[in-house]
Amino acid sequence: MRPRLLPRLFRPWLRHMSSACYPLAEHRGLLRLRGPSTESFLQGLITNDTERLKDGAMYAHLLNVQGRSLYDVILYRVPVPQAESPDLLMECDAAVVDAVQRHLQVYNFRKKVSVRPCPELSVWAVIQEKPDPLPPGALLCTPDPRGPLMGCRLITDTGQDVRDLIPPGTQLGSIRDYSRHRYQHGIAEGVKDLPPGEALPLECNLVYMNGISFSKGCYVGQELTARTHHTGVIRKRLVPVRLSSPSSADWEGAEITTSSGKSAGKYRAGVEELGLALLRLAHVGEELHITRGGASVSVTAFLPSWWPSPGDGA
Repeated sequence: MRPRLLPRLFRPWLRHMSSACYPLAEHRGLLRLRGPSTESFLQGLITNDTERLKDGAMYAHLLNVQGRSLYDVILYRVPVPQAESPDLLMECDAAVVDAVQRHLQVYNFRKKVSVRPCPELSVWAVIQEKPDPLPPGALLCTPDPRGPLMGCRLITDTGQDVRDLIPPGTQLGSIRDYSRHRYQHGIAEGVKDLPPGEALPLECNLVYMNGISFSKGCYVGQELTARTHHTGVIRKRLVPVRLSSPSSADWEGAEITTSSGKSAGKYRAGVEELGLALLRLAHVGEELHITRGGASVSVTAFLPSWWPSPGDGA
């Protein structure tokens, strides 16, 4: 029998942290990993250190052998009564749940780890006005490991009325509202923002979002990542952008140029006038453009306020 994921005991704490709750079931899916070797198995595949799961949740990327990002994931530890080891839930883009499962199975030839989709559970994002701390032991109602501005992650039974878990009057937002919040703060999520096999993990700001460990052992794709980190040279990063006109789906991957026509980077994805672009940092702050179908749209790129300053060593 599967344990309840948010015991009634912890529900009152939600009223201290929630101002808006966003349904992510169509956007983010879950895989359940089970077996005594689960954590050691993942340790050789993800950018982060599974020791950080003791904090409740952990952000990481799965890389290909060339060291480029394939999938962004959030991992959660789920205690299972009378089991030798806890289950782990892996949150990923809903469009690639099967692809992530196949990727894991490629390396799962000696470990006793079962990997299966978990459609009986759904993910919610709770963005609070004030970053109040969560109580210890609140199962799967945990701060988003990428940073305080993303609030917390809440996992419920699929079909459960989330209004039973949050206080009356809490706003129920939409995936559009959630995406605008992410893009405004420069948080990439899913395969549209992070096309598999294209960007380097450090270009995706994994250091800033607590998504990588440089002290753990080897993992798939580590060599290029470690070399890039130790050289200290990262010329391109995913940055938030604001467009002079609402974007459309056919802009994804469009080239961004300077006023002189020099390539500055590529537009990734967005909602209306907000989005993300992989840009050369030297061109942030310059006059930029996307040209599509003979029309030119102005692009304003900026660095998020939550990024560390260059002197912080990040």
